[in-house]
Amino acid sequence: MCETDAMIDHLSLQVKDVAASAAFYDAVLAPLGAHRMMEFGNVIGYGVSKPDFWLGPVTTPGEPREVHIAFSARDREAVAAFHAAAVESGAEVLHEPKEWPMYHDSYYGAFVRDLDGNNVEAVCHAPV
Repeated sequence: MCETDAMIDHLSLQVKDVAASAAFYDAVLAPLGAHRMMEFGNVIGYGVSKPDFWLGPVTTPGEPREVHIAFSARDREAVAAFHAAAVESGAEVLHEPKEWPMYHDSYYGAFVRDLDGNNVEAVCHAPV
């Protein structure tokens, strides 16, 4: 039996330009402690201890729909560093780092749009 406290084992996004998206995620995931862990041709796996976030080329017809992805940050400084890296990488800012008390008292997050139009967030749940 596998023991885990996570509901999702891994997630994969199809992207228009794997190299450009990989450069974006290299920058924004580094402050969160994640990095490239595996590569199979033009499929790239990121993680902290195992690859649980994957990028690959678009393989289906039609326009993709926006996905919301929230990455865990160890502290508020990591949220700010994620946001700064995203801005430096040219991401559209959806929401600057701030508290979101409607979610819960210690919810602190920043939201940006990646190169494929996805809503990407870094969030810290730790109290101040």
